[in-house]
Amino acid sequence: MPIDKIALKNFTVFDRLELEFCSGINVLVGVNGKGKTHIMKLLYSACQAVDPRVSFAQKIVRCFLPDEHRISRLVRRKQGNNDAIIRVSGSSLGSGESKTISAKFNIKTKKWDADITGEDRWEKLFQDLTSTFIPAKEILSNAYNLSAAVEKNNVIFDDTYLDIVNSAKIDISLGKNAASKQSMLTQIERIIEGKVFFDTQKDEFYLKHGNSKLEFNLVAEGIRKIALIWQLAKNGTLEKGSILFWDEPEANINPTHIPIIADMLLALQRSGVQIFIATHDYILAKYIETRALKTDNVQYFSLYDGSDTVCCDTASQFSSLEHNPIVSAFDSLLDEVYNNKVNGNEE
Repeated sequence: MPIDKIALKNFTVFDRLELEFCSGINVLVGVNGKGKTHIMKLLYSACQAVDPRVSFAQKIVRCFLPDEHRISRLVRRKQGNNDAIIRVSGSSLGSGESKTISAKFNIKTKKWDADITGEDRWEKLFQDLTSTFIPAKEILSNAYNLSAAVEKNNVIFDDTYLDIVNSAKIDISLGKNAASKQSMLTQIERIIEGKVFFDTQKDEFYLKHGNSKLEFNLVAEGIRKIALIWQLAKNGTLEKGSILFWDEPEANINPTHIPIIADMLLALQRSGVQIFIATHDYILAKYIETRALKTDNVQYFSLYDGSDTVCCDTASQFSSLEHNPIVSAFDSLLDEVYNNKVNGNEE
């Protein structure tokens, strides 16, 4: 199931916004506070709502964690009692049939008691969908007893953190790895110098090399993030028809490994995984653009300040985005380096 589009009205920073996505890699860029993660959390909540046990509105609340778990806190702050409306549309890989799930609420809505439409049809059409959200902060090193600690209010994490730990723990793989998948796994193993091992008795993750194993919290964070992709690909979470959301893949990653991240994302897309990433990194966005083949499906979205709301530019090439804060910042740096050199300010 690829997600086809999202339409928002009066939600957080958005007055009105409509985006159409590709079935491959969707790259969201923009300065902080422009709603990149908000869009991905909404899409992820819709994906999770294919499970009859999961309410779309409640999942939104559990992913955003507004005060007192009130979805009304997510209504855009402006005068008047305006309704917030969220619409997410997706289509079946097999039949091509399209369905939409919608949520409507306002500042008077209690808890997560939003008006939801299309939920039953959404569940039936996409019941086999697997979706995964990787938050910006690595969490597997703190996996021990995390769910119980959150339930007892000892710590506070939104559902994206709890869900990714659970996804990493469970093996749902079927049969032998395809050659392309095995190639990616082998490439990652060279970088992380081992394989991920989950000890079910200790409820802990380890990086295993030969007969030795190293606690995840003793492994560099950048390596842990790359190791997580190995684990999700190995255990069957990232398979054809699944959807991956990854918030700031570049965070705490050594720049020499960024091309590998780009290659992994492109390989997953070629295997039939739809991908959404939010990034501030010029190198990652540019490597995806540079290494993408003509047959690859990549779309770029740049969120920026418009007239009292957030707007969005869309392009199939990173360099074609009209409003591109990453390129602007990079150009400013190059200008400064050049001017220092010309003016003899370099030491």
